[in-house]
Formats: sequence, C-alpha cells, structure tokens
Amino acid sequence: MTFPVPSAAFDRMLIMGNGGAGKTWLARRIGEQLHHPVVHLDDMHWEPGRYGIDRDRALRDEMVKAAAERHAWVMEGVYGQLVNMVLNRTTILIWIDLPEGECIANIKLRGIQGGETETQFDGLLKWVAEYRSRTNNWNSFETHARLFSVFSRPKFLLSSREAVTDFADRLSTSIDEAIDERAQISE
Repeated sequence: MTFPVPSAAFDRMLIMGNGGAGKTWLARRIGEQLHHPVVHLDDMHWEPGRYGIDRDRALRDEMVKAAAERHAWVMEGVYGQLVNMVLNRTTILIWIDLPEGECIANIKLRGIQGGETETQFDGLLKWVAEYRSRTNNWNSFETHARLFSVFSRPKFLLSSREAVTDFADRLSTSIDEAIDERAQISE
C-alpha cells in the first residue's frame, strides 16, 4: 500500500461503504492524525435528534456542498448520491467493502444509537444485509463500485478489518514521515 506524497493529496479524504463497515472509526482516526474536521454524512442526511426522518433534500444537499468546499476534511458515509456530489473535491477515496456478516456484527456490537427504536434497528440490520442485492440504488455495492471505478485520483479498496486497521497504521506512519521531512527541509 503506497500513499501519495502527502501534500494536497490528504486534504479531502472520502470514506464510503456499507453500514457497519467501520467508516466512522476510520474517519475519526484519520481526522485526528491529519487534524482535519470529520464530516459524517449521516448528520446531514437525518433530521437532528430524529433518527429515521430524512432532512429536507435541498437543505441536505446545500449542507453537503458547503462542507465539501472547505479546504480540508475527512468525510464518511454510505450515501452514494452525496458521495457523487463531492467526488470532484475529493483528493483520496477509500471504499471499505467488508462482508455483510461483519458489518451486521459490528452494528450489533455498537447497539442501538441516535434515538433509533428497536424496530428501526432491526430495519437497519436488514438494510445492511441487502447491500450487494440492492440494484438501482445510490446506497448499494453496485453504486459504490461504479463511483470507485470512475474516480481517477488516489483510491484504496479495503476488504477486511485487518486492511482497515493496516491502512490507518500505515497512513499514520506516512504522515509522521512527511512531517519529519518537512521539519528537516525547514531547518
């Protein structure tokens, strides 16, 4: 796994994948390493404090576009339509593609969150299980594969929990090395 020279390449990193794949964990870790704000597309898609109720689309899209215009960020989410809106600003794309069984296990481990009901939680598990079988849907394996294939800048496909952890560890090392190099150059 080779990272691009960490100048502008690390400015705007986008992480996509199925629910429960570890997008939020990876985004937080990268955000801490790079000192970039982390943008959760869930926070823009859902009404605040009202899990399961979509935000007005025009407002949501405006919020996503405004976030994408910032100089630096780490953005994560499952929403292919929103990912598509920010791809032109993205400098590195990461697709976490874990088996649905692992994603479901991760969701069960974290439990009910964000004010969702048990019925909504069961619906989320079913929705995550259908990731590869959904067609003509922005939030599917099919769409993520298409978005990944057309992205022409640096991109990484992470297909196991080990690959996700390894990516985070190697990125950390790469960032540290770049900081050391810059310090030596400026001395």
